[in-house]
Amino acid sequence: MFQKILVANRGEVALRVMRACRELGVKSVAVYSTEDENTYPVQYADEKVCIGPAPANQSYLIMSNIIEAAKQTGAEAIHPGYGFLAENADFARKCQEEGLVFIGPSPECIESMGDKSTARETMMNCGVPTVPGSDGCIDTVEEAAAFAERVGYPVLIKATAGGGGKGMREVHDPADLASQYQAARTEAGAAFGNDGVYLEKLVLRPRHVEVQVLADDFGNRVALCERDCSIQRRHQKLLEEAPSPALTEDLRRAMGVAALKAVRAVDYRNAGTIEFLLDTDGHFYFMEMNTRVQVEHPVSEQITGVDIIKEQLRIASGEPMSCAKRAPFSPNGHAIEFRINAEDPEHGFRPCPGTITAFDAPAGPGVRVESYVRAGSRISPYYDSLVAKLIVHGQDREEALQRAERALDEFRIEGIATTIPFHKRVLQNEMFRQGNVTTDFIETQMGDVL
Repeated sequence: MFQKILVANRGEVALRVMRACRELGVKSVAVYSTEDENTYPVQYADEKVCIGPAPANQSYLIMSNIIEAAKQTGAEAIHPGYGFLAENADFARKCQEEGLVFIGPSPECIESMGDKSTARETMMNCGVPTVPGSDGCIDTVEEAAAFAERVGYPVLIKATAGGGGKGMREVHDPADLASQYQAARTEAGAAFGNDGVYLEKLVLRPRHVEVQVLADDFGNRVALCERDCSIQRRHQKLLEEAPSPALTEDLRRAMGVAALKAVRAVDYRNAGTIEFLLDTDGHFYFMEMNTRVQVEHPVSEQITGVDIIKEQLRIASGEPMSCAKRAPFSPNGHAIEFRINAEDPEHGFRPCPGTITAFDAPAGPGVRVESYVRAGSRISPYYDSLVAKLIVHGQDREEALQRAERALDEFRIEGIATTIPFHKRVLQNEMFRQGNVTTDFIETQMGDVL
C-alpha cells in the first residue's frame, strides 16, 4: 500500500478519499485553489499545497502544478476523484511519465472509452447490446440526414467526447436537424475542445441503469449490482437508487454479465461504471463507460458492503481487491442518494452560491451524509454546486423511502437555497413511490420546477 497519496480534487470527494486513506494508514496531500484554502478537506489533509487562483482552469486543471505538488510532498500516487482531470488520458499519462501512480485505469482505456463513438464500436464487437447508431462521427448535416432517414426519427445527436449532457440534442422533426446538429457541434467544441458528434436512434422513455464494476491486476472482475439514475434534469442526475426497482433477477444477471464483458474487452483496471439505457420492453443498450468513481458510488457501497474507494487504492497499489472472494454480489436492502445542491428549484434550479449560516445534518439508523461544509462555509460560484449527498439505506425500498422522508425533514441548511424541497416533492410523487420512473420524469411529472 502507498505511504502518501495526493488528492487532485476538492469538496466532498476529496474528503471521502482522504478518509479512506486515513483508515488505511496512508498520508494524504490536499491541493487547493486560493478560493478553497479554508475548506474542511484542506484542513483535514496531512499536507496541503496551493496550486493557483480560484478559476479551475488556473488551478485544478493545471496538470503541471498538481504533478509538481505530488513530487514536492513525496506522494507516490494521485487520486483524481471525479470531474476535473479524472478522465483525462493526458494527465494519467503524465503521471506515469513522472513516476507517479494514477489511481484509475490506463490512459489507453480512458481514451478508448472517453470517445463515445469508439466505445460504442468496441461494445458492438464484444457482443454488448448497443443502440443503433452511426458508424463513427458524422461530419456533415447531409450525413446526419441520411442516417436519420434510415433508422427513423427521433434521433439523438451526441458529442463523441465528454459527458454531462453537453453536445447532446434530441431531434424529433427533420426540419430541426440542421440547427440542432450545428448547436451540438458548437457546444461540444466549446466544452471539450472536440466538436465531433455521432447519431443514435433515440430510445423513448428509457430508464438509466448503470453497473458499478471493479477489476484488478490478478484477473478479478466484479459487478457491484446496479444503480438506477433515471431522475435527471438536462441529463444531470439528481437522485440515484440501488438496486433498480425495474430489474428482475434475470435482467440483473444479464446486465452484470454484459458489464463484465465490457470490462474484459478493454482490459480495464480499477473502478468504473457501465451505463445502460433500459427500454419499456426490458431490453438494455450500452450508453457509455465512465472511467472513474462516480458521485453516486455510495448507494452501491450501502447495498454491497464494499468500500469502493479503498478498493481503488488497493488495486492501484498492486494488491488484489479484497471483495473478489465475495462475488457474485446480490443487493442487500435498498439505498437512495439525494444530491443536495446549492440551487433554487423554484427558479429553474438557478445556482445559489453564498455563505451557509446553519448546517445540521440528519443522523440515526441507515442515514449517511457526505459533505465538506460546515456552518460558515462558503459555496463558491467557481465550482460545482454540490453541497452534500444524503444516502439512506433500508431493509427494502419502502423502509428506505420512509427513512428518506425523515432524514430530509431533519436536514437544515440555511443561508442558501438548496434542492432539499425538490427532493421532498419527489418523495411525494406517486409514480416515484411505485418505482415507475423514466428519464423524462421531471418533465412529465414535475414540469413546474423546470
